[in-house]
Amino acid sequence: MKKTLLLMVIAAVTAKETHAQSVTYNHDSPKQNQITVMETGTGALSPDLYYTLLHNNYKKSAASKNKLSFRTLAGVNLYNQTDEAEAIDSALVKRAEIEALNVADRQIDLAWIAEGDKVNGQMDRFKRNIDRILPAGGSSDDKERWTEYYHMYQCAIDATKNAYMPNAQRKKEYLRIYEDVVRQNEILVGYLAKRQNATITGSLLNATADRNLDKSSVIREAMSRWNESRLTVRSSQSGNNAGSSDGDETVNRGK
Repeated sequence: MKKTLLLMVIAAVTAKETHAQSVTYNHDSPKQNQITVMETGTGALSPDLYYTLLHNNYKKSAASKNKLSFRTLAGVNLYNQTDEAEAIDSALVKRAEIEALNVADRQIDLAWIAEGDKVNGQMDRFKRNIDRILPAGGSSDDKERWTEYYHMYQCAIDATKNAYMPNAQRKKEYLRIYEDVVRQNEILVGYLAKRQNATITGSLLNATADRNLDKSSVIREAMSRWNESRLTVRSSQSGNNAGSSDGDETVNRGK
């Protein structure tokens, strides 16, 4: 009994699944014709009276506006773009190679390796001359102004080091900075020489103005030198003028 019930349940379930999986196909010729016209442009729209009365404009242009023509045209355009894509790809590859070289050229500062010692040497001389402003008699404002020049050039050097530029252009910038520093250094040396000469001249003038002349001392020194010279002359002539004892100097005149 149990086996009979089990077989009946299995048969009922199987029959139900078979009925659920069955496919019913109802052919609709007007819809097929419309889809065919839309996709490939072949065939005719039906019923003809329906499209003539209600969709006459669509009926006239449906065959020429099929999707197949657009697909064909799109495929042709894509095929024609193959050569353009290959040309663009080749150009991009070449550009990438050039940019790789540019990046390598910009990452290593070869210009500073070549010109750095010369620029640093001139900057050191400029700094030493700035430190001589106060000892030479310059003012603190003058030193501050020249110090600002020094910081300006140092900032230009740092900006050039950090800039993204090729070494050829970077070298030109370093040389421009070097020339400017040399020119300003020459101006500063001239300023120091002028201040030094003015200080020395002022010291001499002050020394002359403070000097007090002792006229009596000058006269005594002059008389002392004159007496020494007179005694020297008398001693040299004592052998030739033994008879004269008045102590007067004699001068032998040529006959």
